[in-house]
Amino acid sequence: MAIITKLLFLCFLVFFFHHANAQNLALNFYRRTCPSVESIVNQTTASFISRAPSLAAALLRMHFHDCFVRGCDGSVLLNSTANNTAERDSIPNLSLRGFQVIDAVKTAVERSCPRTVSCADILALVARDAVSQIKGPFWQVPLGRRDGNVSISNEALTNLPPPFFNATQLVASFAAKGLDVKDLVVLSGGHTIGVSHCSSFTTRIYNFTGRNDADPTMDPNYVAALKARCPPTDTTTIVQMDPGSFDRFDTDYYTIVRKRRGLFESDAALLRNNVTNAYVQQHSSSSGSSSFFQDFAASMVKMGRIGVLTGTAGEIRRICSVAN
Repeated sequence: MAIITKLLFLCFLVFFFHHANAQNLALNFYRRTCPSVESIVNQTTASFISRAPSLAAALLRMHFHDCFVRGCDGSVLLNSTANNTAERDSIPNLSLRGFQVIDAVKTAVERSCPRTVSCADILALVARDAVSQIKGPFWQVPLGRRDGNVSISNEALTNLPPPFFNATQLVASFAAKGLDVKDLVVLSGGHTIGVSHCSSFTTRIYNFTGRNDADPTMDPNYVAALKARCPPTDTTTIVQMDPGSFDRFDTDYYTIVRKRRGLFESDAALLRNNVTNAYVQQHSSSSGSSSFFQDFAASMVKMGRIGVLTGTAGEIRRICSVAN
């Protein structure tokens, strides 16, 4: 009993520490030290998104992958070293892209405000601006995060929810980060943009139970279409996560999930939880766009507060890929 009490107290301390740090973020954090930071980030991000809109999904995903491992501390940006394999070289992150955007933004910000703005804050702002620039929602980003100096490959494997998670596993994964069931279904809506490699869902369409079968919960016509595009051993072909609308931020994702055409098991899992299923049904039409945008903005702000470093914790990196 004493051990359980101590463990509960320790969990409380961890939660309190993270919550307290999140409270130190502020919308006007750089008002005196770098007042032009948001303008610089927006303009530099736009120079990439205008030429390659598909980067918006990649940058949103990068922010998610950063926050779910050690909190939103920019650790996903760090390169591996001779003595350490970093998060970005972990299997779930090998398909991340858009690092050149973060590097370009950081260079532009450093030019105006040296050693002032963290890479963690830059990533949070770039993700917001990239989504907004493809006509997605806009949200205010509280700032003041500092950069972590630890990045461990295995932690990405243990903290990032894989595409084969079921509803119970997804709820638990998000709860461990302080996010609730509504955040889960809302942030899953980010799959309305972007693409996936065939290898992320090959098992689901070719060998779901180990008997050369497909997931019976998936629309069989969609299974056939995916098989026509993705041979069993294909590791390079990409597929739109929201077919026909992958480059527009909208509610079509919920429509395809309702029709049993969600690409991943984690998409289909949204139909197996009462709360997430109700949200899918409510937003599987264009009439749900307005509330989805508002919900997505709120959940992104909430996600952006996970495990942040503030005050004197961490550092302000000069180069995002290398600890000082």
